[in-house]
Amino acid sequence: MSLQGTDAYRDADGTLPALVVRAVAAARAHGFPYSCRPEQGRLLHLLAAGAPRRIAETGTGCGVGLAWLAAGARPGTRLVGVERDAERVRVARQVFHDHPEAEILHGDWRRVEEHGPYDLLVLDGGGQAKGDGAADPVRLLNPGGTLVVDDFTPATTWPPLFESAPDHPRLHWLEHPALHTTELRLAPDLATIVGTRLPDRPATQARHSSTA
Repeated sequence: MSLQGTDAYRDADGTLPALVVRAVAAARAHGFPYSCRPEQGRLLHLLAAGAPRRIAETGTGCGVGLAWLAAGARPGTRLVGVERDAERVRVARQVFHDHPEAEILHGDWRRVEEHGPYDLLVLDGGGQAKGDGAADPVRLLNPGGTLVVDDFTPATTWPPLFESAPDHPRLHWLEHPALHTTELRLAPDLATIVGTRLPDRPATQARHSSTA
């Protein structure tokens, strides 16, 4: 979710996917300001095309980010969104009422674990991404799958800082041993982390490493 993300669509051009237009209208009608920004949405649209089977998103809100994903996904790709607010779940389900490939689950972000592993997993920058008990990409992603963590401020130093101290939640993903990760600047005030899950190491290699 992005602060004032829904308002960012006021000046959007006429090339938005129809489903995104529907989701933005629903978010406005519901008074929900924290939708996925257009810059992030265009990235999700692009990444969804490379996910052949299953995509998931946490913090779905009223469905704007999931709409970008659905608009970019290949035919037959299953999409799962998780949202903890019951009213926003109702709104998002209405947005996707004619898209049977998309399912909106009500509950804590951990419900995303029910349908994994995924080819593409988009984590809202809440507890599952920036706090304790972060999501485990080894369990939630297929090897070669893509992880996206949104809503960072672009880093200007190394290590990245937050309130003059090392930004440990960001470093958690940038240095995760199961991921090859980078930070992408999408706007002067907006960055996202994108990681690819590395292939599983052969059992013999893993055993040798643990005994070295």
